[in-house]
Amino acid sequence: MKVLILSTYERTGGAAIAASRLLHALRGNGVDATMLCRRDIAWGPQRMRKQSWTSIIERGVIWMRNGFSSKDIWATDIAMCGQDITKTQEYKEADVVHLHWVNQGFLSLSIIEKIVKSGKRVVWTMHDEWPLDGVQHYYDNDVRNADDKKIIERKKQVYGKGCITFVACSEWLKHLSETKPLAVGQKIVSIPNAIDTSVFRPIPHKNKRRVLFVAQKVTDERKGVRYLDEAAKMLDDVEIVALGRDIPYIDNERDMAELYASVDAFVTPSLHDNLPNTIMEAMACGTPCVGFNVGGIPEMINHKENGYVARYKDATDLAEGIRMVLDNREQWGAAAREKVLREYSEQSVAQRYIGLYES
Repeated sequence: MKVLILSTYERTGGAAIAASRLLHALRGNGVDATMLCRRDIAWGPQRMRKQSWTSIIERGVIWMRNGFSSKDIWATDIAMCGQDITKTQEYKEADVVHLHWVNQGFLSLSIIEKIVKSGKRVVWTMHDEWPLDGVQHYYDNDVRNADDKKIIERKKQVYGKGCITFVACSEWLKHLSETKPLAVGQKIVSIPNAIDTSVFRPIPHKNKRRVLFVAQKVTDERKGVRYLDEAAKMLDDVEIVALGRDIPYIDNERDMAELYASVDAFVTPSLHDNLPNTIMEAMACGTPCVGFNVGGIPEMINHKENGYVARYKDATDLAEGIRMVLDNREQWGAAAREKVLREYSEQSVAQRYIGLYES
């Protein structure tokens, strides 16, 4: 059985990291797996090389439809342009085609239609709401514009051409997806992301009451940093360490794992999240976590057992959670590591996907 994983990026963003980790997990469990990513521009200004022509064209169309406004230009995708991966040798040889996050000019709906019609087994791991909804990746309301309705109707046509098994990374996203009109008649299962527990593991460290916060873009309002700021003012004896793409960041996984293991707690004040890799990474390192009661976070953190689940948008409760985690660091940290080994290890997740492919 040959599996082809499709992901816009190889390592940029949580969805890409999850796809790469699954690739490693499958190979480690005897599966002949490969991965294809978007072909970016190979020349010109450095910033432009991080995009593809298909992505640039699509952003231009969205910009015009937004009334020449760049607001939320990266928050939506119309999947109008894409790269035809069906001509590649990897695709032709694949028995299973496994989509992950494939937006921003990687796969168009027309290419997805060709994949669905091919007769190959198709699996699509959802890292947000886009696959079974309209143009937005996360929906805060039910207001639909013309583009939204058009894309939903187009996806309905595409998905009707064959059979797709949709995989949600969390039970929260699975239940949410099942309420979408596009979910009617579709098979949706829940399988978490995998993590290499030999890299992300505990190390001895001195208790300094240090709390870590990590986000790809700290200034993104969805990451909830303002609630962490409020909570930090209530914690005089706690040091907050923050990392993100827009502030000093660590790209090396082993260095990142060492940082997770060296702090006493990890906090994620996200206001909308699926199954954060950061929580899984911290827990694998034996570091208990604090997060709001939203998305898939309560599935990962068992309240007052391996971490603390704070009331949504409640900075005071977030601060209380940080205090409790620091006071129970050793016991809750051991429980966190144990849960990751049991539910998120490469062996556990790979076997679930292999079973899905074979079915």
